[in-house]
Amino acid sequence: MVGSVRGVAETYAGGVPLAEVVRSGFVEGVHRGSVVALDATGSVVAGAGDVTGPVFPRSASKPLQAVGMLRAGLRLTDPADLALVTASHAGEDRHLGRVEALLRGAGLDESALHCPPELPFGTAARAAVLRAGGGPSRIQMNCSGKHTGMVLTCLAAGWTTTGYWQPEHPLQQVLRDTVEEFTGEPTTATGVDGCGAPVLACSLTGLARAYLRLVAGAPDSPERAVADAVRAHPDLVGGTGAEDTGLMRALPGAVAKIGAEGVLAAVVPGVGAAAVKIDDGASRPRLGVLVSALRRLGVSTPTLSDLAEVPLFGGGVPVGAVRPLW
Repeated sequence: MVGSVRGVAETYAGGVPLAEVVRSGFVEGVHRGSVVALDATGSVVAGAGDVTGPVFPRSASKPLQAVGMLRAGLRLTDPADLALVTASHAGEDRHLGRVEALLRGAGLDESALHCPPELPFGTAARAAVLRAGGGPSRIQMNCSGKHTGMVLTCLAAGWTTTGYWQPEHPLQQVLRDTVEEFTGEPTTATGVDGCGAPVLACSLTGLARAYLRLVAGAPDSPERAVADAVRAHPDLVGGTGAEDTGLMRALPGAVAKIGAEGVLAAVVPGVGAAAVKIDDGASRPRLGVLVSALRRLGVSTPTLSDLAEVPLFGGGVPVGAVRPLW
């Protein structure tokens, strides 16, 4: 499958300066991007850059895909496993053990997964594997929870697992319908994500709107099940040092998820939602920009302030920071 964009008018136009890199009092760089903040009704409160053009949300769409899997028949007895299905996990023991158990319970092993073999995403977990003489594996890939959920959904629905990652597969059709329903937008571009599964373009406004719907569902709805699982197990969604895990710990009740190429989305129930895309794909400015967006929605706590800037070091001591401009 080759990604495509249907017309120049539907291409992401790019953003504006959102964060500056300050070292020893000298601004040595700027990160451009786009950001939007919606209130609890879905109205735009603030925004900068291109908030209506399509972007690939990358892994920020995983909670929406998990909703689609539940709708298609996926049943998991432990909400922690559902949180793992939404994860871009660090590859720590707590993540890998659950993936292995889910596969084993279905009589499968990691050969059933289409995601590529990789070393763990987390720095400490990766170092531990290398120290032990290990190498890449599919189960260590940060999307292995999502792919396991996809395979188990196919088994529950009676669909073949062959080509479950192809856009024409019944599973991917359900996931596409779910993403379009939640974002309120048609898919304007389809690409191949880093894990090999489809990634569907939507606007940052649509992504934030979808997150609002995640937490607004009825108690027995699939979307509420996903939101509750993620909020109860933020450590399984990311892991040690993960921005989404840290944000959910700082704001109990919130749902947050990172995506590759500088994407981050979050929602605070009853308050609003925000979504960020950094143009150069850098991850370091996105959390600070998202914190700034949440502040514009009236969210302000000491723990949130601690996440607003990323320190820069020189000679092992702090000498500056990456801080939001917006």
